[in-house]
Amino acid sequence: MKILNYGSMNVDNVYDVDHIVRPGETINARGRHRNPGGKGLNQSIAVARAGGEVYHIGVLGADGDVLEQALTRNHIHADYVKHVPGSSAHTMLQVDKNGQNSIIVFADEAITFTDTEMDEILAHFVSGDAVIFQNELDRSPVFMQKAADRGLTVIFNPSPMEDSIFSYPLDRVSWFIVNEIEGGALTGETDPEKILDTMAKKYPAAGVVLTLGSDGAWCMRGPERIFQPAFPVKAVDTTAAGDTFLGYFTAGMLAGEPLDRVLRRAAKASSIAVSRPGAADSIPSRDELE
Repeated sequence: MKILNYGSMNVDNVYDVDHIVRPGETINARGRHRNPGGKGLNQSIAVARAGGEVYHIGVLGADGDVLEQALTRNHIHADYVKHVPGSSAHTMLQVDKNGQNSIIVFADEAITFTDTEMDEILAHFVSGDAVIFQNELDRSPVFMQKAADRGLTVIFNPSPMEDSIFSYPLDRVSWFIVNEIEGGALTGETDPEKILDTMAKKYPAAGVVLTLGSDGAWCMRGPERIFQPAFPVKAVDTTAAGDTFLGYFTAGMLAGEPLDRVLRRAAKASSIAVSRPGAADSIPSRDELE
């Protein structure tokens, strides 16, 4: 089974700060780094490091050398990466001394795919293959519909959570992987069990993974519910925590492994990632976990 990721790739400009800057405030950063990032790329790297075969769809600008190197270094298939003139998407991240972060994303309007390009890519994949989506790459709802029509397993991480999420064909999603903010926005609930109850009613054909940070994670598939506690660590940078969890969960779930084992491995990988600085570079390999 092949895993396709229609996902963002960003050049991350990371600033180490004592606290997240407040409105009207000027502060000095303790450090600055330029790293490969973007939810899509982070998730593809996590899938690859978990042992999955992943094909990334994304866009590289003329300044995307750090992104191209990340794809190559992590053995991610880049056949469907589109090269465009101008700059790649980029982000500005603040990471405070407790590892919490704030993120601004900017993607140029040229970062998009046409219907023809989508159809040509999907022609190489068959029913049973899987595709991962976030809400960062343009025209994702169109690609999701096309992928679902071809019988691909659709895995959706609705982030960033905006009103545009409800323009997606959510009834075609096979797995929702959400945090409590995203789950709450989809359901109108705040309690984790009520979020799961409402998701089950609204999207009965879909499985749900609800991540709760240091409070662990829930997985629901049909009547089955599994709780996975978090592994306690000192957080240094939480930027790629959810992406690491998603990548490890996706690789293990699609390989047919028992869900309790998959969840434990995903939680362990995520805990290691938050104990390190950076996004993509913080994601551990499966060999390291074992």
